[in-house]
Amino acid sequence: MSKKRAAVSLSNLSPELLKIFKERYPHGYQDFVFKVEKPNGDFFHAVTLETEDAIYLVKVPVKIDTKIKDEDEEKEFFGSLTDDTIGTEGDEFPDDISDEEPAEEIADE
Repeated sequence: MSKKRAAVSLSNLSPELLKIFKERYPHGYQDFVFKVEKPNGDFFHAVTLETEDAIYLVKVPVKIDTKIKDEDEEKEFFGSLTDDTIGTEGDEFPDDISDEEPAEEIADE
């Protein structure tokens, strides 16, 4: 005799099935999610949950990162590429630096 097959939402699991689900995925289900496409073109994300008498497709909520990866790479650490304020008239050396003391030289050995 084959097992019963059903699709159920995570929020609609019975307390018994929810306990089995937590035992099956103690560290989360993120590595086990797969996409299920319906005949009409819609889809949902699910994980499997197998019991002694049934195999369930448990519909789970999935948050998809829609941010483009290149956006992070385009930002500079100190600002944008067009924000060039180095060497402008507002840049001055502090007044407390004396020009009289020579810098120490390191001899090459």
